[in-house]
Amino acid sequence: MAPKDERVRDFLATRRAKITPDVAGIPKGSGARRVPGLRREEVAMLSGVSVDYYTRIEKGDLTGVSDEVLDALARALQLTEDESAYLYDLARTARRPSRARRQPKAATGVPQQVQLLIDAMSATPVIALSRRLDVLASNALGRALFDMAFTSPTRRSSAFPPNLASVVFLDPAAAKFYDDLDDAAAACVRILRAQAGATPHDKQLIQLVGELSTRSTEFRSRWAAHDVGVHRAGRKILHHHQVGELVLGFEELTLESSPSITLSAYIAEPASSTAERLQLLATWAATTAAAHP
Repeated sequence: MAPKDERVRDFLATRRAKITPDVAGIPKGSGARRVPGLRREEVAMLSGVSVDYYTRIEKGDLTGVSDEVLDALARALQLTEDESAYLYDLARTARRPSRARRQPKAATGVPQQVQLLIDAMSATPVIALSRRLDVLASNALGRALFDMAFTSPTRRSSAFPPNLASVVFLDPAAAKFYDDLDDAAAACVRILRAQAGATPHDKQLIQLVGELSTRSTEFRSRWAAHDVGVHRAGRKILHHHQVGELVLGFEELTLESSPSITLSAYIAEPASSTAERLQLLATWAATTAAAHP
């Protein structure tokens, strides 16, 4: 009997629960429904597979499932691009479990050339993130912007990088720093869930998820929802203890030479109050650096 993957089971069940018959184009019928979303037989019908076959898949068995069936499931469940990628990652692990265990080591720092690139972007706060949301590097303005993460009690020691998910869920100061802490928490969980699908045997990621699940009821609840996604661009409002409110756009940049590292760049509207406050932040950062070289 093929091994069952509870991630597959829970992911498909939670996606199925989110799709109503109306959205899927299925008549409601006259009887009362006992499930909040679609029934298994309805997903099977929309996907063009038998009920028994879909039931086997939803119980956690993706072995031998073709790309065509995965595509059909993604359409039936109206998965986003990131959710579809997550489903394919789960299928890849089921097809070749031994290869999934032989994964490249996660980044623990950035190459010198990447650090030079970050430093050259001196007018913009930039931080380099690992797939686990470790802050691997920053330029001076990026470190000043996220200084609460670098000094957070959630950081084990100066030998370990700050982790944004740990800050969001375990550091009370995060509630003051993030204007929308709920959105920050949701984003962290979606990113970590996507990464867990891509690298299921990452021991440090498993340890991080375990620690957050143990110490944070909110994280545990959000993790159980199996939401997946990657933030590539958007807008954040942050409250810095030195300069006040900052309204920033952000862009996530992935480098071809270092695909496991993401650069997060934060941009202020020209001539805005945020742009002025970023200049004040740069002055504060330079003064702090001079006082504590």
